[in-house]
Parts: sequence; C-alpha cells; structure tokens
Amino acid sequence: MKQVYNITDLREQITNWTLQEESKIVLVPTMGALHEGHLTLVRSARQLGTRVIVSIFVNPSQFNDPNDFQRYPRDEAKDLDLLRQENVDMVFTPSPEVMYPQPFMTTVSVPEIAKDMEGAFRPGHFDGVATVVTKLLLQTLPDFAIFGEKDFQQLCLIETLVRDLNIPVNILGAKIVRDEEGLALSSRNTLLSEDGIAQARHLNKVLFSIARLIQTGGVSISEAQGVGLAQLAEAGFDRVDYLELRDAETLKPVTETNIGRKMRLLTAVYVEGVRLIDNVQVNNASDWISGFGK
Repeated sequence: MKQVYNITDLREQITNWTLQEESKIVLVPTMGALHEGHLTLVRSARQLGTRVIVSIFVNPSQFNDPNDFQRYPRDEAKDLDLLRQENVDMVFTPSPEVMYPQPFMTTVSVPEIAKDMEGAFRPGHFDGVATVVTKLLLQTLPDFAIFGEKDFQQLCLIETLVRDLNIPVNILGAKIVRDEEGLALSSRNTLLSEDGIAQARHLNKVLFSIARLIQTGGVSISEAQGVGLAQLAEAGFDRVDYLELRDAETLKPVTETNIGRKMRLLTAVYVEGVRLIDNVQVNNASDWISGFGK
C-alpha cells in the first residue's frame, strides 16, 4: 500500500496505473477514525475497480465549530493498518496546507441542497464539504467515488455538484452499516461513554418506529413527526436539531400529496455533547426489520 501526501505524487501514481494497465479507479473519501462502515465502503470499491484510493483528511472548512474540529477523533496509524488489511492500493493523507494553499479564495456551493437541516444548524458546513469533495474528485479523477448514506443530505449534495459541474465520475451511495442493536456506525461514537452508547441506541429505534407509523398511515406527517419528537425527548437526548421527512431524490419536504414517493426520515441529536445523525428509508420494510434492533 502506497501512502502519498501531496497532489504531485498522487497524480503521478494514478498516471502510471493508467498507462500500464486498463485500471478502473475507485475513490473512498474519509476523515479517518475508520470503522466497519468505512471498511464496507472499501470492500465495495474493490469489487468495482482494479485500484482503490482512500483519502484521509479531517477537513477544517466543514467544521463550523472549532472545538468540534479539535475534538474529532484521529488515529492515522490504526487507520493505515486497517487499510493494509483491506489491500488498499493507495492512501492519500494531505495536510491542510496541501489542500488549501494560501491564499485560497474559491468556494463551491450548492445552496438549494444546503439550505436546511444540516445546513441550517451548521452554517458553512456544506460549502466546506462541496469544496473539498470537488478538489478530491478533480485531484484523483476516479471512475467511481463511494459515500455512505448515513450522511444522506451530503450524498445528495455531492450527486448534484458532480452533475452540475460535469465532473466525470460515478457517485455511488452505500447503505448505512449498523451494529447488532441498529446503532449507525460513526467515528463520533468513539467519543461516547458506555452510557452514551446505550442512550444513542434509542435513536434508530425511534426512527424505525416513526417510519413504520408513516408507512402504515392513519396519522398525518406532522402528527408522526410530533410522536417522533416526543419519543426522542422521552429517550433523554440532550437536544434534537431536527426530525424531517424528505423526498429521497429532491430532499424537498414531503406532504400527504406526495407521500407515495421514496422518502427519507432524517434526524440530528446530541448525546453527551456529541452530535449524531441518522436516517432511514421510510418505505422499505426490509430495512425496518434489519435495523429496528432487538
């Protein structure tokens, strides 16, 4: 496994692959602190292409809270060891100076996707995401790039910017990986105590419960969301930023007139001061069965 730190070496290796063989290159962008969810993305990448690149970069421009940036878990040595075991071909670990040479004056923005939910509670977050992802895609020019569906709004944003900017890459979303009780795997879970993890495990149960309530009907969407907010409060979460039912393709709010479309129920909550996000596909019974927990 080759580790590169700058764009010149990154592009030189990719060029060598392209010249020497008919490579299909797959990029898996990460911020490190890797867990089984990331490794699932890597394994999917291996099935798609002959060369797999994983980027590890904790992107400062997508953190609206400096304390959150400093607190974000980092363990590069462990990450590299896990990626070696997965036979990753190359790991790109740039510094902030490499990614944002000064003076850096360009921002990529997708305002329609970024205006609410995560965008409303984390001002500037999605501009940072859009900018760094655009840079990574242009730096590597992969055939495919894989992102997890846990950050569903982010996935929609990336699909939109790739389409709008005609970046020649196929964006693929990978299903959320959950533990045995349905908790969505996240690097931020490592910041929680045992009690915090137990608390966090209520989140998926509430989501799947409300998803089933919406799917079976009999209540309005606003009533179902009210039930969900009440259940989250009863579960003792520190704060709930949002609980929203959205069209899975457009991310527009769902009403009773378009409830038959594919939908996502999305939420963001705080546990022990740690912000967790999760979402479920409302009209997929197999997802409820596998994710609802014990």
